[in-house]
Amino acid sequence: MSENQPIRLKTISEFHTLRGLPKPKHPLISVINFDDMEQTEAGRQSLIFDFYTISVKRDMNHKYRYGQKEYDFDEGVMFCMAPHQILSVTREREGKNPSGWMLMIHPDFLWNTPMASAIRKYEFFDYSVNEALFLSEDEEIKTLQIIENIKQEYQSNIDQFSQNIILSQLETLLNYSERFYQRQFITRHKANHQFLEQLEILLNDYFSAEDFLMKGLPSVQYLSEKLNMSPKYMRGLLKTLTGQTTQQHIHEKVIDIAKEKLSTTQLSVSEIAYELGFEHPQSFNKLFKAKTNVSPLEFRKSFY
Repeated sequence: MSENQPIRLKTISEFHTLRGLPKPKHPLISVINFDDMEQTEAGRQSLIFDFYTISVKRDMNHKYRYGQKEYDFDEGVMFCMAPHQILSVTREREGKNPSGWMLMIHPDFLWNTPMASAIRKYEFFDYSVNEALFLSEDEEIKTLQIIENIKQEYQSNIDQFSQNIILSQLETLLNYSERFYQRQFITRHKANHQFLEQLEILLNDYFSAEDFLMKGLPSVQYLSEKLNMSPKYMRGLLKTLTGQTTQQHIHEKVIDIAKEKLSTTQLSVSEIAYELGFEHPQSFNKLFKAKTNVSPLEFRKSFY
């Protein structure tokens, strides 16, 4: 397996062929066990899937690159990919495949159903692999039960009820995954505390930099790149820890700095707005009042 141009897999059948698997029982949905795949040679290979994938893997002897950095693990982890994302696999030596399973769902299977749009609300499809979900033993068993239900349904005789039953199982799997991610956000106390500290330092450094005025307010993308996590993962983590989105957190930081300047300096409201990266003072006034229920001038007068 040598590194070259990414291989685009437009259909689930193409993935089965690539990995030496039998033809899928259903062209638009498939569950495979990694134990059943042909072993691949050492090297690097990049893949682009035109379908959704949900995987649980353990005992890997190779590295994945998905999103922002490489990651290897031997614990049971779940990670999800939306269509058209690149997954790079690096196998440093030949050996056994990882254990676990992969569910593949082509968007055509969801066409003209509520799930076609609902699946986009699950933000973990855009997470980087280093933000994968580490499953407990009970969680892994629960997801496997759902996967077996899906597999049994599409491998049996397809009838008018099959699609709805499979989609119902899929929705259950996604909702459990959402719950498990929220559990992971909550239970990783030390990492979460460090994340908030790093975010605070990053924002302080940004607003105190000499070229701040040229850059304007920090963007969500800027913060996520600096913290080495995807924007949606950062939003989910911050929402769990503070109840705020990333944009709301940025605005809260701006308001804190504005309050300090209004109460300790003689700068005009327009000057403060400019120093905080606002092109128009009206935008600053509107944000300040929305967050504090008073105008900047009213806030300043309360100190005199």
